[in-house]
Amino acid sequence: MSCQKAIGVAKKMKEKFGDKIELNIYLNDSEEAKSYTLLSSTNVFVNDQLVSREIALDKENMYDFLNEITN
Repeated sequence: MSCQKAIGVAKKMKEKFGDKIELNIYLNDSEEAKSYTLLSSTNVFVNDQLVSREIALDKENMYDFLNEITN
């Protein structure tokens, strides 16, 4: 997963959804990620749910995903 792209999409989504979501990006060697089996170096979690890379790397897909889980 492209780390910079995932971070950019995540920041835009946090701006749009604000307090409706808890959004985290963990590197696979971070303390928070130790309890997960992560296959890529950057992983996006929303409300403690791992987001697929197809969603996490695409602004429109991520927006649709977040709209669905926040409504």
